Amino acid sequence: MKRTALAASVLSVAVLTGCGSDDSDTDAAAAAEDKPKASATQAKGPSPAERLAKLMVTQAEIGGGYKVEKSTLDTEYTFAKSQDEVTLDKAVCAPLAYVTNQLPLGEPQAFLTHHASINTLTKGSNYITLNAYEEESKAESAMAGLSKAVDSCGAGFTAKANGNSGKQDTVTAEKTDAAGDESLAFKSTMTFKGITHTMHGAAVRSADVVAVYYSVNGGALLKSYPSDAKIPAAVLKAQNAKLG
Repeated sequence: MKRTALAASVLSVAVLTGCGSDDSDTDAAAAAEDKPKASATQAKGPSPAERLAKLMVTQAEIGGGYKVEKSTLDTEYTFAKSQDEVTLDKAVCAPLAYVTNQLPLGEPQAFLTHHASINTLTKGSNYITLNAYEEESKAESAMAGLSKAVDSCGAGFTAKANGNSGKQDTVTAEKTDAAGDESLAFKSTMTFKGITHTMHGAAVRSADVVAVYYSVNGGALLKSYPSDAKIPAAVLKAQNAKLG
């Protein structure tokens, strides 16, 4: 992204027009060292990060002119690089603050963020964050935390990190087509320079992996016109199909 677009990304916890999160470097091989009884098959299995790399949707799978790229942390413009850097006025809203800033949901072993967009300055950015958990129950717990946040934070919340502050005015649950083992969707609004912007998010759990989707129109923020950034059906369909 151009510097101007990146500069706008620090204005709100909900808006990252060019930055995301690296996948964690958790390595299943390292864990295997602590479990000498693990079978040879387990020791040679893919790490959580490797699993996510294979599960992440590609440009060819989405089609329609979408460009899919890995999002990386930017030390100057990223709102927060970890959950620990984020503080909130309402603790229950933490999962929302994390997913709207491409941070991991809950406590996954690994996470990976890509953005799939046609033109980030005119059509917005669509982020996909995959989270892989140690076991299915932890993925279920992460989804439950996000669901509770959506239900509890209707009046909005404020998040702060690294001297920056972002305020969500409202959060509303939305209907979503059934996908994976469980799914949810929400929209949030923020006001910037007197103009209201609407962002949409969703999460889908398939066994021990949770995919989080989030769409925001950074160009509208830069050019000061209202926006309503919906998650493209093509992105949802392609990624959900790959999760199985």
